[in-house]
Amino acid sequence: MYSCYQLLQALENGQCDPALAAVYTQEGLGQARARAICVAKALQETYSPRESAPAALISGPGRTELGGNHTDHQQGHVLCASVDMDMLACAAPNGLDVIRIRSEGYPTVEVGLGDLAPRPEEANTSAALVRGVAAGIAKRGYALSGFDACAVSNVLSGSGLSSSAAYEILIGCILNHFFCNGGLDAVELAKIGQFAENTYFGKLSGLMDQMGSSVGGAVAIDFGSQEEPLVRPVGYDFAQSGHVLCIVDTGSDHSDLTEDYSNITREMRTVAAHFGKTVLRDVPEAEFRKALPVLRRECGDRAVLRALHFYDDDRRAVQEADALERGDFQGFLNLVNASGLSSSLHLQNTWSVSDPRQQAIPVVLALGRELLGDAGAIRVHGGGFAGTVQAFVPQEKLEAFRSGMEALLGPGMCHILRIRPQGGCVVVPSFS
Repeated sequence: MYSCYQLLQALENGQCDPALAAVYTQEGLGQARARAICVAKALQETYSPRESAPAALISGPGRTELGGNHTDHQQGHVLCASVDMDMLACAAPNGLDVIRIRSEGYPTVEVGLGDLAPRPEEANTSAALVRGVAAGIAKRGYALSGFDACAVSNVLSGSGLSSSAAYEILIGCILNHFFCNGGLDAVELAKIGQFAENTYFGKLSGLMDQMGSSVGGAVAIDFGSQEEPLVRPVGYDFAQSGHVLCIVDTGSDHSDLTEDYSNITREMRTVAAHFGKTVLRDVPEAEFRKALPVLRRECGDRAVLRALHFYDDDRRAVQEADALERGDFQGFLNLVNASGLSSSLHLQNTWSVSDPRQQAIPVVLALGRELLGDAGAIRVHGGGFAGTVQAFVPQEKLEAFRSGMEALLGPGMCHILRIRPQGGCVVVPSFS
């Protein structure tokens, strides 16, 4: 068993290098070791855990949406993947009835386990996510206790890489490791994270963000059953594609755009409600198209356009996964570009009507397409409205693309990502 003090020593003497390299690759080992030592030291210095308390190193990765933009909350299809930006924490049980988390650069979060009911005053806060994840696990019959954790993150805030899902999966993995004997699988942890975000945080997200963070690798997901979504690993080696996955940080902030995201869900559900259904997945497309004149009057044009996007992008997500499976990367790129066009014109999530002067995503998309020419693919990434753009850039165009993006936005705004095989995981367990 590792205590915090023993874990720190093992990290410093290289004993944990194989475990770190398995998650962060041999090339990223140096940085991974430094981050791990940082959080282990922080836990020791901040909370002085008991010598007998077991400690573990746990990771919750960001995710990238590869296909299916805003299709998950309508029980559609998505294609997503874990990436090599993550939240990394060193955690140890504290024998108390409280969870205490110190994240670098943020105030300490403390959540008592005595009352896990939602608190309206915690909406849109990290405390809401912690309380919600704990409540979701407790509802499944597990007896929880408190823990202390110190965490660092290189998941870009407001990036569309879903830092909130990474945080939810990190908390879920910590509780699962120490108090559930690993009894919760990746899909169940994702459901718990979504529950926390919907019910406690106050954002009507679908399940894709949490699944992308929790499961690992590239996965195609069919959300036809919310209780038992179908998860299909996609066997494609992106490193062999001749392209690099870039996430461009537009420098815009989406922290105040919860209503914009939620309105997409609400408007799609308004269309579904016309047919007596809750989600568009249950409405045959032919019936939807036949009712377009009535739906325009009843629901409004934007809701109709967003529903059109759902049907088209739901199909594309399946086609993208199939293209990758058969090694047709150009076909995949064509579909990514089509999805981006639909997101801009039909889904309308590249800028917010509440602040029309801020249209960083359309500007980046326009310049990015000029830099790529007829090659690669580029589209809005994640929830949209602000945040980031995703691009698949041919190797030979990478330097020109990155230079062009950073000339527009500033240094360090174009990030190269790797699809990570592991989802939320215990990197170094408390028991060796």
